[in-house]
Amino acid sequence: MSAVLTDEPPLGAALPSSLRRGLRRSRPHQFDRPRFLVVMSLFTLALLFIPVLVVLLYSFNGTNSLVQLSGFSLHWYSAALSNAGIRSSLWTSLEVALVTTAVSAVLGTMLAFGLERGSRRLVQVSDSALVARLVAPETATAIALLLLFTQVGIGLTRTAVIAGHVALCLPFVAVVIRSRVAGLNREVEDAAMDLGCTRLGAMRLVALPLLWPAIAGASMLAFVLSFDDFVTSYFISGVGVTPLPVLIYSMLRFGVTPAVNAIGVMMMILTMAVIALAVPLLALGRRRLAVNPPDQVP
Repeated sequence: MSAVLTDEPPLGAALPSSLRRGLRRSRPHQFDRPRFLVVMSLFTLALLFIPVLVVLLYSFNGTNSLVQLSGFSLHWYSAALSNAGIRSSLWTSLEVALVTTAVSAVLGTMLAFGLERGSRRLVQVSDSALVARLVAPETATAIALLLLFTQVGIGLTRTAVIAGHVALCLPFVAVVIRSRVAGLNREVEDAAMDLGCTRLGAMRLVALPLLWPAIAGASMLAFVLSFDDFVTSYFISGVGVTPLPVLIYSMLRFGVTPAVNAIGVMMMILTMAVIALAVPLLALGRRRLAVNPPDQVP
């Protein structure tokens, strides 16, 4: 047997020399990079960020023009901040976003636990409803909320806007938190109940401390969605309740000034700051679950 094996030619020896050279060049760790990958990546980035840079640039324009740049000035920022209507709309948006964030965080955490640990039949129905809500057009949802509030006698007040924003943000918060609830080790909660905790006590003392990065990140996502929302706010905001995106739309209808650019830049800065806080919190939640995987008891 050994003689036969040693007498056999090496693998690939019968192949032509040109083909053997091609096989050596095409090693497993090598691959053909897609053509124009760098060009398409740069084009995509330019398409995303050039409008933002244009808004940022013209917010410092020294004249009342959106076509020609003339000097550098902070006049439009001071004009935006000194406008009583803009300050009132900004405070309305902040108040609505903060209340929406708090309510969505509480209800979203409860919904995440229910979806992950409820009975299978109810979970299937709830999952279908949650997915339907996520993919439903926001315009149709906003019109449905408007009809609902007017039919039941609820005025288009700030409370109605908050309720509409909670309906908008709740599915996103529940999806984010549920992905973390799925990674929890239930044996830890069972051990806490064996030591005398109630079920709610085990959730408060064991589960929620492990979930707080995901809850905080999902809450910041809800804040951004609520603060920047226009469609739902436009349909269900009544007289005297004007969130900032609705005010910007009304300003565009009567003529655009660089003050609108200044408002947009300030909104982007606030939104990016919240997102910059949310991303590390979500990463922290993933690291904590990686340290204590669900199949191991800490």
